[in-house]
Amino acid sequence: MANLQFKTNYEVSSKIEPFYKGGKVQVSKDEQYIFCISGSHVNVLEICTGKIVHRIEHDDQEDITSFALSCDDELLVTASRALLLKQWDWKQAQCTRSWKAIHNVPVASMTFDSTSTLLATGGCDGTIKVWDVIKQYCTHNLKGSSGVVHLVQFHPDALRLQLFSSSLDCGIRVWDLRSSQCLCVLQSHYSAVTSLCFSRDGQSMISSGRDKICTVWDLKTKKVKRAIPVYEAVEGVVLLPEKDDFSEIGVKNKELHFITAGSKGVLRVWDASTARCVYTQALPPTLSSSDDCEDQEDDPRSLTYLLHLPASSRIATVTAEHNILLYQLPALTTQQQFVGYNDEVLDVKFLGKADSHIVVATNSCQLKVFDLQTNSCQILYGHTDTVLSLDVFKKGFFFASCAKDRSVRVWQMDGDSGQVHCVAYGLSHTNAVGSITFSRLKASFIVSGSQDCTVKVWDLPQNISDIGAEIHQLTARSTEKAHDKDVNSVAVSPNDKLLASGSQDRTAKLWSLAVDGGLGLLGVFRGHRRGVWAVCFSPVDQVLATSSADGTTKLWGLQDFSCLKTFEGHDASVLKVIFVSRGTQLLTSGSDGLVKLWTIKTNECVKTLDAHQDKVWGLHNSHKDDKMVTGSADSNITVWQDVTEVELAEEQAKQEDQILKQQELSNLLHEKKYLKALGLAISLDQPHTVLMVIKAIWQVEDSKELLEKTVLKLRQDQKESLLRFCVVWNTNARNCLQAQAVLRVLLTHLPPEELLQYQGARAHLEGLIPYTERHMQRIGHLLQSSMFLNYMWQKMRVVGAPLSLDQDEEMDTSTFGSARPLFEIDTEKPRGSDKEDQGDDSEEEEETNVPDVEEAEMDEVSVTNKASAVRTRQNKDCAQTNGNHSESEESSEDEDQEDDRGDLTAFKDIHILSKSQCETLAS
Repeated sequence: MANLQFKTNYEVSSKIEPFYKGGKVQVSKDEQYIFCISGSHVNVLEICTGKIVHRIEHDDQEDITSFALSCDDELLVTASRALLLKQWDWKQAQCTRSWKAIHNVPVASMTFDSTSTLLATGGCDGTIKVWDVIKQYCTHNLKGSSGVVHLVQFHPDALRLQLFSSSLDCGIRVWDLRSSQCLCVLQSHYSAVTSLCFSRDGQSMISSGRDKICTVWDLKTKKVKRAIPVYEAVEGVVLLPEKDDFSEIGVKNKELHFITAGSKGVLRVWDASTARCVYTQALPPTLSSSDDCEDQEDDPRSLTYLLHLPASSRIATVTAEHNILLYQLPALTTQQQFVGYNDEVLDVKFLGKADSHIVVATNSCQLKVFDLQTNSCQILYGHTDTVLSLDVFKKGFFFASCAKDRSVRVWQMDGDSGQVHCVAYGLSHTNAVGSITFSRLKASFIVSGSQDCTVKVWDLPQNISDIGAEIHQLTARSTEKAHDKDVNSVAVSPNDKLLASGSQDRTAKLWSLAVDGGLGLLGVFRGHRRGVWAVCFSPVDQVLATSSADGTTKLWGLQDFSCLKTFEGHDASVLKVIFVSRGTQLLTSGSDGLVKLWTIKTNECVKTLDAHQDKVWGLHNSHKDDKMVTGSADSNITVWQDVTEVELAEEQAKQEDQILKQQELSNLLHEKKYLKALGLAISLDQPHTVLMVIKAIWQVEDSKELLEKTVLKLRQDQKESLLRFCVVWNTNARNCLQAQAVLRVLLTHLPPEELLQYQGARAHLEGLIPYTERHMQRIGHLLQSSMFLNYMWQKMRVVGAPLSLDQDEEMDTSTFGSARPLFEIDTEKPRGSDKEDQGDDSEEEEETNVPDVEEAEMDEVSVTNKASAVRTRQNKDCAQTNGNHSESEESSEDEDQEDDRGDLTAFKDIHILSKSQCETLAS
């Protein structure tokens, strides 16, 4: 436990998605791909891997009504409800051409001829159009069919230029494309014709219909050779090759033989000459008799398509539940099965050695076992109604299922072949069985919980694993009315001694599993406000986890039945809960489509995984605790991989790499290799580190030229990163100079066309504008402040300074004797006009010669008069100084400077006082 690493994250390892929801299915000529419709797109499934390799989708999101693949596998044409035909390069998933279908209603069917040059489309309006896809024009408009033309097919001999079609009138029309006339109407069927098949020589044709009849036609005489009753609605017919040996399936002669697929869900081989069925494929064993299934029109095993793969000698069928099955000739053994649509996934569990498979319960009576490597599927028949829950024994080869048919079943997987078969079943419940669990220590019993409010314990026979044994019928050793409402979940403790049950009555209960078979109630867990969906024992502690429809998950102590912790985070019902990381963490799934990872010690949600669009009913972790699988009502099954160790290793490697690069960067700066240093800093994707390199270049002599050379030598992607970093630097006034310097280099040396090709260039340039304007305003304010200082300097005059003709400013040369200059700002300067400041010379001389206050008698002058005299002297001196300064400025400065000076009249002038004047003021 000391070395236990908490999980932090999961990533999607693989997904099983729906790829077929009904409609046409076609196999490529090379038999590598299956094309099928799923709503508004055509999916291309690779047969060998079971993966969707291409997805063709219409831009208008309209549903695709039909499609056709050319015989050379080069062209794919689709038709949608928007009445458009689109031609695709399907390998690149690109539309190469689109045109109007001309049909007034959607296209119901289409096909290519053997030369891949002609395309026929049958519309719901009863018309047929023939298109030349090479020259791109409509060649024929064939009218005469009544109702929807659901079948069109060219004769395999291209020289005949014949087209066969069928509509709601149950007739088969033969069209001559040379004359655009209907040669004849073949009447034999009394229901819709579903498929046509031509013989190798082109002289015979077999048609099938839902009237339970197959007809052999002579195309020379246009007459019926033989009508064969097949006693089922036939959806597809395929002719067997004449030269191959098919004795394993009853073919004893070289006459015409064909295979039919229809409502019975089995393949049957017919001899056309004798009208006899020579081989019938065996049905999978089920509880219901085959006769009951034959009478069901909506039997999920009924077949809707039948395709022949001649190159690999295989047969492909499509079931009513959208499953695609591949059979190998001549024995018609099942080779591969693909599930096109799972509907709502109700439960999912890992299965097999090393968790190589998963078993899935869907909204169906069939169980599906997927091989995670190939996505190939085994379909298990046994239940007769929807399977609701699953549980797997710890060794992975046994699992149990329960369903709405009130039964439970035990299945075994062969470890070598991977085949699964039913080994036991039980019938005792009176209502749907909604939950089931296996014993933990050994496969000795199973426990089921039902909507009849009871819990049953079923003993398993000792020889249940014997190969070839009959299916055992189980009997319940103990039955207990456990709750007042439906039992949603049951779980067995790791030591097989305790049983927990959760119910819709908002409680969970703990039971003792006695050796003699009885169930004893030990306690009740109360605290949830709504029904309990799941219960789970901790693998290491005496703790029980419960999840509820109130959106919470709770941990309970088994000793005192008290609630230890509550985890809140889901916005809706929590449907599943399991322990991971040796009981130290929880995984929960909810109706909100989310899966959450919790650490129990901190009550913290470590990670929220979002890969589903609907309720996540299924949640299970692998035996190695390194994977988990989820199944949702959105029909998606997702396998998740624990990437905690991978992310930790990547983070450590990243840190080591960062340290090495930082050291290398320091070495390059020390060696003054600025180009390499700048490139390395950009590769680190750290704007601050790049800024340090720019500042280092900035401190070198001729930094402007060096910066320009360094930046221009960078690669284009490095310049893109540098432009992105400039946006970050420019937001800070301290770094704006470096940002603007780099921008100057980029904007002056790179053409605008190249700059706009940079990723996000427009957004970066738009982000630069507001901060650059702010920096310009700040610089403008700084310039104004410096001009104000210059103005103050111009207003400052030194008393007694000699006239300097070399100076830019004209200094006032008025003298005050030999007095030492001092500076003071006069705060009581009168605001007068220039004329008032500039007095007559005589007045200036008189006021200049006024005797100092110190020379008067102290007895005759009061202290107030002294101050008044000093102020008078000061004002006179200021008037003289300003007058001389005004005359000099009028002769040396232009009108703009006078305007600026006038705007600054609010500032106080600077005046000069002699030492004696200052002493007088001081006294």
